[in-house]
Amino acid sequence: MRYDSIVDAIGDTPLVRIDPSVHGLRHIDLYAKLEMLNPFGSVKDRPAWHMARPLLEAAADRESTVVELSSGNTAKALALLAGMHGLRFKSVTNRMRVPEVKDLLLLLGAEIEELPGRSECLDPTDTDDPLTRFHQALSEPGSTYLHTDQYYNPRNVEAHATGTGPEIVADLGGRAPDWFVACVGTAGSSTGVAQVLRASDPSVRVLGLVADKSDFVPGIRTIDEVHQVGLFDPGTYDAIESVTSQEAIDGMLTLIRRCGLLSGPTGGAAYHGAVRHLRGVDAELTGDERRVAVFIVCDRAESYLSYVRSRRPDLLGAPAAAGPSVSALGEAEARETAKAVEADEALEWITGPEPRPLVVDLRGPHAYAALHIAGSVNIVDELFDELVRTGLPFSKSRPVLLACPVGEKSLRYAALLTRLGHPDVRSLAGGIVGWRDAGAPLVRE
Repeated sequence: MRYDSIVDAIGDTPLVRIDPSVHGLRHIDLYAKLEMLNPFGSVKDRPAWHMARPLLEAAADRESTVVELSSGNTAKALALLAGMHGLRFKSVTNRMRVPEVKDLLLLLGAEIEELPGRSECLDPTDTDDPLTRFHQALSEPGSTYLHTDQYYNPRNVEAHATGTGPEIVADLGGRAPDWFVACVGTAGSSTGVAQVLRASDPSVRVLGLVADKSDFVPGIRTIDEVHQVGLFDPGTYDAIESVTSQEAIDGMLTLIRRCGLLSGPTGGAAYHGAVRHLRGVDAELTGDERRVAVFIVCDRAESYLSYVRSRRPDLLGAPAAAGPSVSALGEAEARETAKAVEADEALEWITGPEPRPLVVDLRGPHAYAALHIAGSVNIVDELFDELVRTGLPFSKSRPVLLACPVGEKSLRYAALLTRLGHPDVRSLAGGIVGWRDAGAPLVRE
C-alpha cells in the first residue's frame, strides 16, 4: 500500500464483526466501523479534509488562518491539514474539557481561543453569545479566515455520504444493514451515512445516541445541544436515546478488553447504546432470522485517560472515588428531590432580608468572567463534584442557590446536597440563560 500523501489514506476503514459471545445477541450480527484507523485518528478526518480541500490553495495565497469552532477531533485534523499547507490553525471553543486534546493541539502548533460561550456548542439564536458573535464575524466580507464551519457545512455530511456510507454497503456485500447506530455530535456522520443506507434500502433503521442530560461524553451532544446544531435533522433518526459517561466507559472497556479495539469513550457509547437497544429487537426474532447492525468507533482511547481517571480512577490503579456523586442521580430523582426557583423569585431571595443565600455559579471560569450574578462565587462543576464527595461543602446554617448554564446540572447538585442533609439548597431554574432572559442583572469582571 503506497500513497503520495497521507490524506490519500483517509477513508476505506475496516468493518469488523463483534464476537457474538461478547454482546450476547443471538440473531443480530453487530459490526464496528473502525473510523479510529483514519490517519489522524478519528472519524473527523473525512469531513475536515472534504471541507478544507477546495479552499486550501486560495487560503495559502492569502496566508489565511484556518479556524473552526471545535475542541476535539475536527480541530486536530484541521491543525494537521493546515500545517501540511503552511497555514496556521486556530481552535475556538468555549471550554477545553479534555486536557490531552488541548495539549495535543498545542503540540500541533494550534492557537486556542476559549470564549465564554453559554452552552457547549454554537447557538445561532443567541446573538449575545460570544461564540455566536465570533461565528458571525468569520463570515463577514474581508475575513482572512478559512472557516470550515462544521456545524453548518453540507460538505460535512457529504464526506460521509460519499465515503463512510458507501464503504459500509460495499463491505456488507452490496446491502445496507438493518440498523445503523451513531453518536450525534455535529450530525455529519449520522446524516450522511443514513442517506446512503436508506437509498440502498428504505427500511434501514437509524438510532441516534446523545449524552445524558447534565453529563459529558466527548464528541456527543446532549439532546438539548443537538437542536442547536445546524446539520441536525430529527427526521434522520428512528429513535434517539441517551447514554451516560459511565455507560460510555463500560462500552469502551468491552471494546478494548474483549474485542481488541482501542476505542475511546465515544465508540464505547455507540457500542453500549447499540447493544442495549438491539437486545429488545433480538428478543423478538425467532428461528433462523438474521439481522445486521453497524456502529461507528469514532476515535482512540489514548486521548481520554484523564477523562477516565476523573470518573473511574480505579481503572487506572487509583482508589475508587469514595463518597456521593451527582453521576449516581437520575434525572427523575433529581427533579423529585431538588427545589428549583424561577429568576424573579431568586432575585427577591438574593436581595431580600437575611438569611440571603450563598450563590454558587457552576459554569467554567470564562463564562463566569463574562457575566455572572453579583456576589456569586465560581466553583466549576468538576471541582464541585470533588468537594461534595467529602461531604457537605457548605454550612447548613446558610441557604445555597446553585446556578449553571440552563439549570440542569444545578438541579442535580441541589438534589445531591439535599440528600446529604442540607436544609435549604435550591437550583436556579433556567440557569444563567433564564436569569438573563428574565432581565435580571448580571455583572462582568
